[in-house]
Amino acid sequence: MQKKWIIKEQANSSEIDQLAESINMSRPIAGLLLQRGIYSCDAARKFFRPDLQKLYNPFLMKDMDKAVERLEKAIVERENVLVYGDYDVDGTTSVAMMYIFLKSKCRNVFYYVPDRYTEGYGVSCKGVDYAVEKNCKLIISLDCGIKAVSKVEYAAQQGIDFIICDHHEPGTELPKAVAVLDPKRTDCDYPFNELSGCGVGFKLIQAYTQKKQIPFYQIKPFLDLVVVSIASDIVPIVDENRILAHFGLRQLNNNPRVGLRAVMQKSGITPPPERTRDYRFEDDPEPVEASPDFVPIKINDIVFKIGPRINAAGRMDKGVEAVDLLIERNMNMAEKRADHIEKNNADRKEHDKTITEEAKFTISDDDELRNRKSTVLYNPEWHKGVIGIVASRLIDYYYRPTIICTKSNGLITGSARSIPGFNLYEAIERCSDLLESFGGHMYAAGLTLKEENLQEFSDRFEKIAVEMITDDMLVPHIDVDAEIHISDITPKFYKLLCQIEPFGPGNMAPVFVARHVYGKAQCVGQTGEHLKLLLSDEPHGRSIPAIAFRQSDFFEHIQEGKPFDICFSVESNVFRGKESLQLRINDIKVCEQAD
Repeated sequence: MQKKWIIKEQANSSEIDQLAESINMSRPIAGLLLQRGIYSCDAARKFFRPDLQKLYNPFLMKDMDKAVERLEKAIVERENVLVYGDYDVDGTTSVAMMYIFLKSKCRNVFYYVPDRYTEGYGVSCKGVDYAVEKNCKLIISLDCGIKAVSKVEYAAQQGIDFIICDHHEPGTELPKAVAVLDPKRTDCDYPFNELSGCGVGFKLIQAYTQKKQIPFYQIKPFLDLVVVSIASDIVPIVDENRILAHFGLRQLNNNPRVGLRAVMQKSGITPPPERTRDYRFEDDPEPVEASPDFVPIKINDIVFKIGPRINAAGRMDKGVEAVDLLIERNMNMAEKRADHIEKNNADRKEHDKTITEEAKFTISDDDELRNRKSTVLYNPEWHKGVIGIVASRLIDYYYRPTIICTKSNGLITGSARSIPGFNLYEAIERCSDLLESFGGHMYAAGLTLKEENLQEFSDRFEKIAVEMITDDMLVPHIDVDAEIHISDITPKFYKLLCQIEPFGPGNMAPVFVARHVYGKAQCVGQTGEHLKLLLSDEPHGRSIPAIAFRQSDFFEHIQEGKPFDICFSVESNVFRGKESLQLRINDIKVCEQAD
């Protein structure tokens, strides 16, 4: 698929020189910092040195005082409490965190994760009934609840209070809960509104411990769960999330909880050496000497390895099994639970692959579908647990807003994904009269509707897409931070790049373009679809290894010694305990002047 390279606006040369000199860093690094709004030495120091002291006061969040007061009442009066959360990574990490925290303070704490297939997303009546069965007087919902108006009312009729911890867009009416914690509330003045659901739950824990004068270091270990939620839910890793993610990664790399350690092992990540989880001291313990194979865990490891496995429980079986794993304290039992989730993940991959191929064939075989500006596909046999993944996959082939639907509990349920510039939530909201329910945000959403409304919904959604999407928006683009030379890429350069981490939305891993490069190529992979390269600025210059996935079409051009342009990121490659630099090629273009 043809891609457009968009070079970000560059700071002027004098600004780059001034910042580079003041922070004693190279010009390319200074240019990257200026693009991220870092203009001074003080701003750079704050960026490079995240500080837990800079976390915002949790009581700035609307209703936080009410939430803490109600939580105190539950603890003092020894009430039974139910922790309720969604079945995805954000929800299950939230439930595990809140359950572990409350378990040491309440006599009876229970947790509940709705079944994707029988209950669907969010607070359910069945979940409230479970709270009644357990004689709970308080439900704390995490990563859901902001639109649960009727369910909160139903709970109140049973004598149960609600504290809602959510981060999704509110509806026109807020539930009548004791407290509704959501930084996206229009009447909430909290300084940062992009927390994950687990992040909002952490702020409640922080507020409670702050009021009770419990030292912060006692809740710091929860940050391994918080960073898993931040990475997996694709929230911006800026501002407060940058601080939480930075120290969460430190926790993962130093002393992760047993359940996460088991998931790492199943995903091929070498976990850090085991240690006793001792939280009596404020400072981080000295790291235990790691094995030569240990590679520090980064955000991408969570996104592509840890998160999908935790998610697989809710996609293929029951999300509550992910919570069971995350709260487990015995390593042997954690490994058994992780084995089961690994099987779920293998099943997920198989369904994902099959449905994606079926969906691609459906579009390619239909001229009307192929030429639309949106995709809405329905098959009642498709597995509900993977339709969101399939929607994302299809965007790689047909770059446009995509909704994949299947049948569940007598209704059509759909999972939607978008492209940059198209507000998916707004478009679906304009079709709300045809829907039974919907929720989400700009780039991802879910919905349910009656089968008789599907065709009208599909047609209206396409009409909205035609109105809002320009031809230019349908060409995938790669945002490029800067143009550099291959010779600029040194171990020192990479070390400085790593200080810009953690990478994610709002602070993506820098992408570079190098022009007129030369290389030697080798086709690799089962079918030879990938390229393994050695690249240099000139035919016989200093070379650096690179990998280009699914770009073997350029093999002959490269082997003939002709120059080409590359778009790439810089990463490390560890093999047998030895670390080396490697370029990951995003795209290749033949130079216009090449013969």
